[in-house]
Amino acid sequence: MQTPDIQNILAELTRSIGETPKDILPIAASGSARKYFRIITDQRSLIGTFSNNIEENEAFLAFCKHFHELNLNVPEVYATNNEHSCYLQSDFGDDNLFAHVQKALQSGGYGENTIRLFKKALSHLVKFQCLGHQGLDYSKAYPTPSFDRQSILNDLNYFKYYFVKPHEEIDFNETRLDKDFSAFADFVSKAPNDFFMYRDFQSRNIMVKDNELYFIDFQGGRRGPLNYDVVSLLYQVKAQMPQSLRDELIDYYKTELAQYVNPDEVKFDLYQPYFVYLRLLQVLGAYGFRGLIQKKSHFIESIPYALKELKAWDDTHPLNDYPELQNVISKLSIINYQLSTNNSKLTVTINSFSFRKGYPNDFSGNGGGFVFDCRALPNPGREPKFKTKTGRDWEVIDYLMAKPQVHVFLDHVKAIVSQSVDNYIERHFSNLMVSFGCTGGQHRSVFFAQTIYEWLKSTYPDINLKLNHIERKITEERSV
Repeated sequence: MQTPDIQNILAELTRSIGETPKDILPIAASGSARKYFRIITDQRSLIGTFSNNIEENEAFLAFCKHFHELNLNVPEVYATNNEHSCYLQSDFGDDNLFAHVQKALQSGGYGENTIRLFKKALSHLVKFQCLGHQGLDYSKAYPTPSFDRQSILNDLNYFKYYFVKPHEEIDFNETRLDKDFSAFADFVSKAPNDFFMYRDFQSRNIMVKDNELYFIDFQGGRRGPLNYDVVSLLYQVKAQMPQSLRDELIDYYKTELAQYVNPDEVKFDLYQPYFVYLRLLQVLGAYGFRGLIQKKSHFIESIPYALKELKAWDDTHPLNDYPELQNVISKLSIINYQLSTNNSKLTVTINSFSFRKGYPNDFSGNGGGFVFDCRALPNPGREPKFKTKTGRDWEVIDYLMAKPQVHVFLDHVKAIVSQSVDNYIERHFSNLMVSFGCTGGQHRSVFFAQTIYEWLKSTYPDINLKLNHIERKITEERSV
């Protein structure tokens, strides 16, 4: 459905509740395929929502009605079209808890007001989990009525297929990893799950209006355990919450929970470390899919924060009972991501790769850069004496440097790359990627990547450099 058609439907829905739409403004897209619009009338503003996923829409509408009847702070739905593809709901404004987190981080840390908002969010969460669960029709839940063993395996496989496998530098035994996934799911699925699980209880879905909190985007909710939502809020990776504050807030949550159920009886503390792993791995899977596959820069920029959180958790809670999963997590440190900073210097990432294996991923969120094809140049790989050598070995370097066409190619590359580096520095850009491909990613591409790395290092001493020989699994870095 085209946007003008959606806006026409939303306008008709607005008129159906006795109000006249003066303006219908698209709202910036999030990670989902849903489209949001702010509808301005003479009386107020509304949020119009469109999605082709009718089952998911109906889950949201059913849950919203149930929670609203319990006086939980959720949107009120004013109208839906017959197909349930469009609906009108309350507008809570643009301020959310994550915006308060960002302000706190910019001012040096979490202050009393932000901590108070988190405590209030946790108090509301307990009500969703315990009161909201009572009488809820889980047959409306999408895509599954409960967070069970299969759901856990789905999250783990999401991580494997969309984050681990795209990084070919991570070697692992898939059979052993699947065995660990199965054992991990067996254990975690035993957590008591007779509660409502919000599924995406994180600060972007918690709106702040008139010093009160309101909750949106619970269409993925289902019957499930308590820990998952607590972890989703407190371990949201870009919130960068200190562990000491997390511990304080978890104690507060358990005190609130005790009004309804004894935390010890549901073994909250026993399962908590495993749900931290599960959520962080699921998040990396989501960032891999939305970022590495769909090329959405916001998600790529979030990857280093998730890796940082996962490493910190792994340092204190190693998964010794799941050795291959532990092995994969330990190897994530070789992936070359950097936390972004507003004032960072230009970083040029140089790759050598094999065209047979596909183009290198751009982990900066910048969308990629130059790709130079070295296959038109003399190939040392055809010489038996060079079969075990690479473009970093002096024998291969001498062979290539003796070819006039190599010097012509190199001069052209330097001219093109220097033009962009000069321009990017002047415009305060943060990332540029330069990649060299050949047939096997062993000789010519390695030679040119290494040569350009050394040339940039001497020509531009004030930029950051990363060098990745993808097929050789070699990484070098120079930060200034």
